[in-house]
Amino acid sequence: MANLPKGIIGIGAVTGYGWGREQLWEGLLSGKSAAVLTDGFGVKDDGPGWLAHVPDGGEASDGPSRFQRAIRASTREAVTDALTRGWRPGPIVGLVHAAVLGEVDLWRDFYHGDGHLSVHDYLALMPSTPMSTAMQEFGFTGPVMNVSSMCASGNAALLTAEAWLDSGLVTDVIVAATDLSCTIENVRHFVNMGVAIVDREPADACRPFQTGTRGFLMAEASSALVLSTTGDRPYALMHGGSMRHDGFHVTSIRPGLGPLQDCYESALARAGVSAADIAYFNAHGPGTRQCDAAEGTLVTQLFPRAGLYSVKPLVGHTQAAASLIEITATAMGYDRGQIPAPYQVAAAHPQLLDGPTAILDGLTMKSSIGLGGHNSAVIIGHRDFRPTRVA
Repeated sequence: MANLPKGIIGIGAVTGYGWGREQLWEGLLSGKSAAVLTDGFGVKDDGPGWLAHVPDGGEASDGPSRFQRAIRASTREAVTDALTRGWRPGPIVGLVHAAVLGEVDLWRDFYHGDGHLSVHDYLALMPSTPMSTAMQEFGFTGPVMNVSSMCASGNAALLTAEAWLDSGLVTDVIVAATDLSCTIENVRHFVNMGVAIVDREPADACRPFQTGTRGFLMAEASSALVLSTTGDRPYALMHGGSMRHDGFHVTSIRPGLGPLQDCYESALARAGVSAADIAYFNAHGPGTRQCDAAEGTLVTQLFPRAGLYSVKPLVGHTQAAASLIEITATAMGYDRGQIPAPYQVAAAHPQLLDGPTAILDGLTMKSSIGLGGHNSAVIIGHRDFRPTRVA
């Protein structure tokens, strides 16, 4: 039995395009990648490499690192935005935060330094600190938790928030995801795995579901959404979703795609909607051969009428923040009547959208495939679209 949809009523974002959701939206519609040539990230020769790095910014009072300032900025923007759209916070507002590596910059300094810090500075290293200060800022007293499912962490956070709401544990949830881990050490290992590309122009490196794609551009981001059943003008409605695990390999997708297909079909069932209601498929779409083949195959089989797209050629692969920043793009698109799809640059999957596209009636399935076998799918749609419910 499907639960009632929840509204995405507030949005905040920090990306390689800048600090704020409007910078994200303008960057997506520009068709230009957030990646820029960055000194020291050439990996092989330590020259410049392409990277979508969150620029310095935010409020100094929010913390000593970009990670802390990004969490606080995105959550503050989301809460403020939700209040302007008619959100009325209930008595128990919780926070679910998705992260994988967490605070990288400060821990790096700590281990490379002499280890002598004040208690105050040491507490800044803890993953609980920016969440605690965010809750203090607004006086919220609901549960707070970190979740981690590699690149599917954002979807995992949303599904956790949905479960909290359905159980009555909370009245509202702030869902956030942050990954500012693009140090040269981390980037180098993704390059060595053959999936991250730093030495090619963005459009040449990452072109999901098109010929000639080589992989993805490393990126950073923090995104926050307010999920609630109150508010006058939600950006979009979350109808449900599902998660599965391949139980197969630390990097490879299980041949035959059984668990991934089961995840998509389970998401439809939990949302109580049919495959025919899926008008758009917001893919994980990292531009790697394995993921593109898996998602492209299942889109053809399960959703032959759906428009296919991935925003990773634009915003980059933001790791733990990936699925939430990509849902943010879709939710803003529903509110503004446009899917912010990248332009095609080569021969493509027949369902791939070619540039920003006017939205038609229907739902979007957001797929996210996390390293190590984490399969996930979340279904969202326009606030005015009511699908035919399936028992």
